[in-house]
This record gives sequence, C-alpha cells and structure tokens, in this order.
Amino acid sequence: MKIAIINYGAGNIQSIKFAIQRLGFEAVLSSDEVEIRNADKVIFPGVGEASSAMRMLRSTGLDKVIPTLRQPVLGICLGMQLMCESSEEGNTTGLGIFHAKVVKFNNTVKVPQIGWNKIYDLKSELFEGVAENEYVYLVHSFYVPECKETIASSEYGVEFTTAIKKDNFYGVQFHPEKSSVAGEKILKNFLDL
Repeated sequence: MKIAIINYGAGNIQSIKFAIQRLGFEAVLSSDEVEIRNADKVIFPGVGEASSAMRMLRSTGLDKVIPTLRQPVLGICLGMQLMCESSEEGNTTGLGIFHAKVVKFNNTVKVPQIGWNKIYDLKSELFEGVAENEYVYLVHSFYVPECKETIASSEYGVEFTTAIKKDNFYGVQFHPEKSSVAGEKILKNFLDL
C-alpha cells in the first residue's frame, strides 16, 4: 500500500510517519502531485496558523489537488480545519471540502485546549473497535461546530466536531499519532478503508 503524507511545511509529519511505521506500513512525505495522486491513502496533517498554511498550499498548487483526490484522505488537526469552507483564524478561505466554518473558542474556556478529551457519538468505520467516551489528545484554539458531516463529538465549553466525513474525505481534530491505543486503532482503521 502506498501512503502519502502531504508535506507543505505545516505539520508534525515525522510523528505521523513513525505512527504509521509502528502499524507496519511505510509512508512517503511528499508535495508532488503525481506521487500524492498515485497513493492509496493520503494523510493531510497540519500544525500552525490557518492563513499561513493556506498560503503554503496555494504556493505549491496543492490547494487545487487535495479537493480532487479520489482515494481516502485523512486531515489531522489544522489539516481537517483547512478542509472546511473558512476559518476565523486569519480570516482564511479553506478548501471547501466540508460544509463547515472553523470558529474560535469563546473566552469562557482556556485556549488552546491542550490535553486529553473524550470523543462520543462515533458514527463511522473510522471508529470501529473504539469505545464511546474514549480519550484522544487535542491541541487547538479553533473548532468546527457540529454539522451534518460530524462523525464524532467532544465537549470543551461547547460541543464541537472532533471528526468529520464527506465521501472519501475524513478529518479529525485530535492527533491520532499522539492518542495512545485509541489513536493507533483509528489510524489503522483509516489505512484499512
């Protein structure tokens, strides 16, 4: 199986690569359109700020490539947020894959949310074998409100989307590569799609 991790200068891509290796697979880090299109699975990571990450995607042309991919694609953290229509962070226009807008947590909670949180209302093959109220690891100041594409939720001052799906596109707000046994299971489920 060919697994491509999109390398566009935003992300903790090495930790994702190591998590995939622990599952017995190899992944390539790539910004090459042909290599990405020819992969069986694509992982779209992201750590950082939305508007600068979108600038990097546009500068490589990957902003046009990602929405047209046909194989399973998993956006992680900022990667998931960039797959939405827009983000309040830097007033950013996203890739428009998910019909959702990314908003900032209000000032009633400490931001960023850093640490472990429960996920529930699990609604996808991505969560096969993962228990309701399992803990995953999150680091974020912005979130996707619940919407019709939500496949898992969490609560931090408000209920929000921790996972989202549309067609062949999946997104998770948490970091599966840092989420212990549950995260490993979710990554394995993605690779098994």
